[in-house]
Amino acid sequence: MSLSPFHLAIPVYDLAGARHFYREVFGLEEGRSSEHWVDFNFYGHQLVIHEHPKTESQANAHRNSVDGHDVPVPHFGVVLDWPEWEALADRLQARGTDFVIEPYVRFQGQVGEQATMFLFDPCGNALEFKAFKDKNQLFAKD
Repeated sequence: MSLSPFHLAIPVYDLAGARHFYREVFGLEEGRSSEHWVDFNFYGHQLVIHEHPKTESQANAHRNSVDGHDVPVPHFGVVLDWPEWEALADRLQARGTDFVIEPYVRFQGQVGEQATMFLFDPCGNALEFKAFKDKNQLFAKD
């Protein structure tokens, strides 16, 4: 399956802090920028952080129960290859990252079994990183 890169622009109320987070914590390559926004190569996709006052969802994330965990909504992220997900989880844990949901495998033994982890950026934007043992199950139904 060939994917087209997505473009996602998110609000950040601390541009310098968010810039540091995405560049240093994830090692993302920085692209164009101005005094109010910064482009990043987010695993082949275009993520843009835009300076903006704190939003309601950043201040008070809503949560929905999924596999016994409270998943923050809204959230975004990427589906990585399993070894890449494991390496990222190890790197984030070694940095002492404060996870919303610690790295684990959910839906074990079921259709759509996946590794996942959730965390917030410094401005309260929720991120999910996941991996499937079988990427063909990305859109599988029970």
